Amino acid sequence: MKSHIESLLEQTIESFKQQGIVPADFQARIQVDRTKDKSHGDLATNLAMMLTKVAKKNPRELAQQIIDTLPASTYVAKVEIAGPGFINFFIDDNALANQLQQALSSDHLGVVLPTKQTIVVDYSSPNLAKEMHVGHLRSTIIGDSVVRALEYLGHKVIRQNHVGDWGTQFGMLLALMEELRATNGEQAKMELSDLESFYRAAKVRFDESTEFATRARQLVVALQSGDEYCNKLWREFNDISLSHCHDVYQRLGVSLTRADVHGESAYNADLAQVVNDLDAQGLLAESNGAKVVFQEAYRTKEGEPLPVIIQKADGGYLYATSDLAAMRYRSNVLKADRALYFVDLRQALHFQQVFSLAKLAKFVRPEMSLEHTGFGTMNGADGRPFKTRSGGVVKLVDLLDEADVRALELVRSKNPDMDEATLTEIARVVGISSVKYADLSKNRTSDYIFSFEQMLSFEGNTAPYLLYAYTRVAGIFKRATDIDLSQAKIVLEHEKEKDLGTKLAQFSEVLTRMTDKGLPHVLCGYLYELASEFSSFYEACPVLAADTEAQKQSRLLLAQLTAKTLKTGLSLLGIETLERM
Repeated sequence: MKSHIESLLEQTIESFKQQGIVPADFQARIQVDRTKDKSHGDLATNLAMMLTKVAKKNPRELAQQIIDTLPASTYVAKVEIAGPGFINFFIDDNALANQLQQALSSDHLGVVLPTKQTIVVDYSSPNLAKEMHVGHLRSTIIGDSVVRALEYLGHKVIRQNHVGDWGTQFGMLLALMEELRATNGEQAKMELSDLESFYRAAKVRFDESTEFATRARQLVVALQSGDEYCNKLWREFNDISLSHCHDVYQRLGVSLTRADVHGESAYNADLAQVVNDLDAQGLLAESNGAKVVFQEAYRTKEGEPLPVIIQKADGGYLYATSDLAAMRYRSNVLKADRALYFVDLRQALHFQQVFSLAKLAKFVRPEMSLEHTGFGTMNGADGRPFKTRSGGVVKLVDLLDEADVRALELVRSKNPDMDEATLTEIARVVGISSVKYADLSKNRTSDYIFSFEQMLSFEGNTAPYLLYAYTRVAGIFKRATDIDLSQAKIVLEHEKEKDLGTKLAQFSEVLTRMTDKGLPHVLCGYLYELASEFSSFYEACPVLAADTEAQKQSRLLLAQLTAKTLKTGLSLLGIETLERM
């Protein structure tokens, strides 16, 4: 409905241009919002107030002119002026019912598909020197949910897992791998399988042995120079390390594959060229022996210029260098219209600087949108970044193990007579879903407190509540197997039917809001509201015990569309649904 109202208002502005009410070259950003108070209609716009200055008229007078000029539409039952000049639209019940009917028969639930774009999404990006920990959770699942929604809207999405698979720490790791091979043979693989222990052992050897440290530095140089022996060791290490990551992805229900890995090493050959190209454009300066770029917009609090370091004094490259190379690749090779970076908010300044530099150096096309979709931290009950009891980093696999155990206890307490295999499968879905949904339902720009008790609750905006809500809706059809709905029509008569129908009609605009800014919590909030609206509808409007056959069929169609919308919405969040709980 929202897009239809926008279209009516666009036609009205064109008419205003022809009448000379607004200039012919006037460009207005039309905003139509859902009203919070139903007595004010379904949709509202502040267009009249936006036009006041350019039209040089009173906003209420303009609002009346807009209403008088609006093209006729069967979608709109009534239009009213409110307050200083808001225009409220009341949607026709029959038009809403027809929209819901079409959504039910549509492959995309009536979602309005936007102009197709090529969108690169950079997310997860673990460091291959260590196992994935809780710090990788937010990037991985927030990025994956936005990817799913963008694909659902018809965009060409290119996943980019920009793993940390290059740099000085790999010399240390390769040196230990080489040492273990010489003494333990195949046993080295066994030791390497525990990445955390392997990394700690390499660090200890590096700190205690000058000979080992020298060998590690030699291996870095050899690796970066393309030495085949070093590259063979490096590939083996990466293969085992990536296997850890993809085991976690599979368990989390994340859609990243090995084909999506495009790590720092992929840009190694272009780093020197990045430096040369910046130099050729006169952008490079020298600071303490390092090659840097100063941009006027970036200064310290004291007013000192803030550099982007491109190459260290010892010749080494930094994140900025590989990020610039990656942007150039994503623009010129992948032909991206947008590039979304799901990286911790603490990297905000870094991305502001490299994005503006990439534009300045013409490494990306002017029309390409570079977006840092940053996120806050997951914290413990003390408000600090989530740690183990001993103060160490929590491995992601350990967190998921505990979620499974707690979910199994919860599900068993609700279903004491259920067989163990079914309990285990339900607990797996509930456990993983609860961890994911607890994160996704929070605004990504905020920090949040991690709490198993809260995320496994059946009350409030949680995964268990939504999973149970879906099983309740789906359960209606287990008792209505002999009802033919092929000729059924949706008719909105009761107030709660209209409320549910109005909420169902918002799915398209919710997905647009979610993908425009990369905000999964918008979809989470909508699904929770939809489940709540269905609960109110179900209490007030008997479905299988409706007064007439037509009424029963109409309400079953509303239930069917609710189930489809809940299931689709949860799947876009990367959450499986259950048929029983």
